[in-house]
Amino acid sequence: MKRILVVECMQEISSFNPLQSGYEDFFIQRGPAILGQRGTNQGVGGALAVFDAAGDVEVVPAISARAGSAGLLSAAGWKRLSGEILDSVRSSLERIDGIYFSMHGAMGADGELDPEGYLLERVRAMVGPKMPIVISLDLHGILTDRMLRHSTGFAIYRTYPHVDFADTGERAARLLLRLIAGKARPEIARVVIPALVRGDELITKNGCYGELLRECLRLERDGVAMAAGIMIGNPFTDVPELCSQVLVMTDGDRAAAEHEATRLARDFWNLRFRMQGKLISVERAIAQAKSIDGPVIFTDAADATSSGASGDSAEILRALKDAGYDRRVLAPLIDAKAAQAAHKAGVGATIEVDLGGTVDPKRFKPMRVKATVKLLSDGSARLETMKAPLAGGPTAVLTFANFTVVVMSLPVFLFDRAMFFANGQNPTDFDLIVVKSPHTENHMFDAWTDANFNVDAPGATSANLKSLGHTICARPVYPLDENVTFTPAAAFYTPSK
Repeated sequence: MKRILVVECMQEISSFNPLQSGYEDFFIQRGPAILGQRGTNQGVGGALAVFDAAGDVEVVPAISARAGSAGLLSAAGWKRLSGEILDSVRSSLERIDGIYFSMHGAMGADGELDPEGYLLERVRAMVGPKMPIVISLDLHGILTDRMLRHSTGFAIYRTYPHVDFADTGERAARLLLRLIAGKARPEIARVVIPALVRGDELITKNGCYGELLRECLRLERDGVAMAAGIMIGNPFTDVPELCSQVLVMTDGDRAAAEHEATRLARDFWNLRFRMQGKLISVERAIAQAKSIDGPVIFTDAADATSSGASGDSAEILRALKDAGYDRRVLAPLIDAKAAQAAHKAGVGATIEVDLGGTVDPKRFKPMRVKATVKLLSDGSARLETMKAPLAGGPTAVLTFANFTVVVMSLPVFLFDRAMFFANGQNPTDFDLIVVKSPHTENHMFDAWTDANFNVDAPGATSANLKSLGHTICARPVYPLDENVTFTPAAAFYTPSK
């Protein structure tokens, strides 16, 4: 029996969110509890399906730590989290043949800006140079030099909006089994591209980025590569190696890895202008929305909790009110104080509260409203596609004039309708829905609305990248700097040598 250790550590951060996250923000499963991810659309769930089907694999579950996107992880939180992860790995290494490590790639901690690289380096020191370690990653991650030097192989998401969590875990598991068999001679080529990208062309179903990812899929299916991917990083994670990058892993063929990686990197660079966010001013979006009969979406990607923003912006609500927009509006908001006031008053009560500006007051001003408490909940929900749990804390539905706001205490992923549904609100009942996510799956909103306005609003995850204030990432980089040039050149990694 092959004994495979399963480990997970996943968080995505925005360096521009002023509120640090902590250890308490992580949902942690230890030992056999991890096996509860079987059958779920998550990386570990997909990997377990492959290991279970193999018949000669014994899974050794160590620890899973998952957190929602947030601000930089505190130094104390990172010290405790990393210590628990490494202790769990250390105590589980008896007769291990390989390691599957589920990661995001866009973590950042106070005092450690490459947390995933640190964990892999420490694990590699425990197991030696020959142990196969395969990692799975979000395409918004940053696969650093240190991560590559201390891992053996990789699998990277291929869809955005993300729906292939389990599929990525499956690919990672199959690659790990192949490496454990000992017949492959992995050669990895990495080409770093000095470009940060955002916008609709990143939607993989119909954008130009998706066309490039389908080339990666072809390389794998044709047997040219054991693994291939294009990572676009998270432009809000301001760390030294923030970039876009192409990665190609072949079986002993360095020339092929170099050729394909540089080819794809050149194609990506030529499309960088298209892969930028196309924003519309709030004023113009409201004026156009008034003239549209059917429902519309206001995408507030600048305050996207799924990208690490604080979620406490009421700027669009204020603009709609000031502009006299009188149709039915539905919006989410993170505001623990307002939610607490609603719970204290009870359903049916009328309260005067400030909405917004509680976490990021330098960007957002509070909006004073007199609202009715329509519904109260504990903020529990489950993501539509991943089926992963959400915990928004004490939550309230507040109504005032033509506005309905779902007010949560804690930031949760808002890239689907889960928190709306869990609190009795069906988006199809409204004329304008504020969505705090850069993109959602088509059927959730775009399929039945008449327009989707990507609004230029302030926030820690704005697609107006120049407005954020990067100070750490390598420069020059497009579009933060002018006249950036690029000649593709590969760096090579030969695992286990």
